[in-house]
Amino acid sequence: MPTYEYKCDHCEHAFDMFQSITAEPVKKCPQCKKPKIRRLIGTGAGIIFKGSGFYETDYRSDGYKKAAEKDKKAPEAKPSDKKESTSEGKTTTAEAKPKTDTKE
Repeated sequence: MPTYEYKCDHCEHAFDMFQSITAEPVKKCPQCKKPKIRRLIGTGAGIIFKGSGFYETDYRSDGYKKAAEKDKKAPEAKPSDKKESTSEGKTTTAEAKPKTDTKE
């Protein structure tokens, strides 16, 4: 059940009322008893998950979970453009440069 905010235009009394959605709005101010009350438009409330047990992937579809498993099982080592060369007993790593055609 939501909480509604009310304000009296006559005496400026503001208050909150815990009511059912289907309940009729309040007609009279509880302080001055005048029928000058109006229900305010509130921002509503957000859902806040606190504590352990809630994680962003807890409620994912089975298809998403299967695709995530495939990504985890994919080979880690991919062919790279790096070549290793040895000179004088030292190992160095150098970037392989793509071949370029030079026309003069």
